[in-house]
Amino acid sequence: MTLGIQAGLLGGAFLLLALALWLKDLLRAIAAFAGGSALVASSFFLLGAPFAGVFELTVGAGLTAVLFIVAFTLVGGTEEVKEASA
Repeated sequence: MTLGIQAGLLGGAFLLLALALWLKDLLRAIAAFAGGSALVASSFFLLGAPFAGVFELTVGAGLTAVLFIVAFTLVGGTEEVKEASA
């Protein structure tokens, strides 16, 4: 039972973190990153490592996402996506 929940959490985390790399909208990418990090933290709790889970939740999902949002806001919040030319 726990193995299925663990696999679901890690699979969801993998999908959200991959989505964070793929998205062009930075705010949605930050939200996907924070969600993936929260799922990894939940996985740590299920594995019996509550200190690692709390650390991942506060630093990975919380602090990093807030710093990304603050940096995004300070830069101006607008972006222009340009494709790299080879």
